[in-house]
Amino acid sequence: MQARRWMWILWPAFLLACALEALVFALVDPGDLNWHGQALGASRQAIYTIGFFVFWLLGMGAGALTLMLARPASEINRPES
Repeated sequence: MQARRWMWILWPAFLLACALEALVFALVDPGDLNWHGQALGASRQAIYTIGFFVFWLLGMGAGALTLMLARPASEINRPES
């Protein structure tokens, strides 16, 4: 059951990261990104990769929070055996 819950979190988050990656980097050129007025100094591919994993982590956080809030009270208040 635990593996099933992980897949409920990971797969939609992966699809969200794919869509966000395409949307954001269709509008933003990674070569134009700056951090505190300085160029990032990373290759475009590195920025794409970091962006994808950031989007995936955000999607996983949203999915995990949704699953946590959807748990029934009986499951939360059940005494441990």
